[in-house]
Amino acid sequence: MKTLKVGIVGCGGIANAKHLPAIKKNGHFEIVAFCDLIEERAEKARKAYGTEDARVYTDYQELVKEDLDAVYVLTPNNAHAPVTIAALKAGKHVMCEKPMAKTYEEAKAMVETAKETGKILTIGYQNRYRGDSQYLKRACANGDLGEIYYAKAHAIRRRAVPTWGVFLDEEKQGGGPLIDIGTHALDLTLWMMDNYEPASVTGSVFRKLADQKETGNAWGDWDPEIFTVEDSAFGFIKMKNGATIQLEASWALNSLEVDEAKTSLCGTRAGADMKDGLRINRVQYGRQCVEKPDLASGGVAFYDGVTENAEDVEQRVFYEAIVDGKPLTVEPGQALVVTQILEAIYESARTGRTVYFE
Repeated sequence: MKTLKVGIVGCGGIANAKHLPAIKKNGHFEIVAFCDLIEERAEKARKAYGTEDARVYTDYQELVKEDLDAVYVLTPNNAHAPVTIAALKAGKHVMCEKPMAKTYEEAKAMVETAKETGKILTIGYQNRYRGDSQYLKRACANGDLGEIYYAKAHAIRRRAVPTWGVFLDEEKQGGGPLIDIGTHALDLTLWMMDNYEPASVTGSVFRKLADQKETGNAWGDWDPEIFTVEDSAFGFIKMKNGATIQLEASWALNSLEVDEAKTSLCGTRAGADMKDGLRINRVQYGRQCVEKPDLASGGVAFYDGVTENAEDVEQRVFYEAIVDGKPLTVEPGQALVVTQILEAIYESARTGRTVYFE
């Protein structure tokens, strides 16, 4: 099988926790170039995951000049658009981490550049590749739920504010939990509904707990001085066909209803949620019933079945799209709508008005 040469821009947390191990495990990629503003970080990644002659850069403009098949954009959100556009124009395919960009205009420019260059662009919404997500998507596509007219997108943490990197920096990230984890929940929900035509958005954004001390945070107390983003956000989204979505996102919220990267769907034939594993509810033979698919695929002692991690599937899909022309699971136009809605929630919260789309 063909081996692809790839470069990495951004060698921080998401690179080391998700992409680099999955790329290495795939076995059909060679990482020949690494770029990071902190040269030592890029060098450390090169030693752990690169080829013997892999190069290290601190300027992405130099990396995209390399003889590469693809570039992974794993930077803070404010660099997603410029790095992606530069890589596409240099003739490289691109895997960009979520969210697509800090703003809708930046994301739109990324989509347009991909079309102009004819290069593949996909976004790192790895939760689509989970076993429960794949099962539910097939059920939705098959019409098992009927018309999905009401949904909830869940991204609620009780006390899990990320205290490393630039997560708390509004300038670099564009926001807090809404753009960080709310984006996953919204992406899952729109994908299940196969509905990418928003009509209006009303949003509320709060920074209510960020100045507190002795926080009980999962990763230790945060620093209120650098906590410049929201700690929770909520959106009410109405689609052009009348369907309605509620989006909830928090890093810190006084709630015991903790759910992340999950969706709840209500259709005319059945409903579904991911609250206690995947559950599909319907009326059958005149009785209310709940179906809980067994996604372990086991049944043999000491054997739970063969399953792929979501991040591994993500790399395989990207590889097959480049080499074999197979379809992407995450289309850039879909990710563009996610960014459009997130931006509208922030705008609605800032102005106190509903945002309407043409």
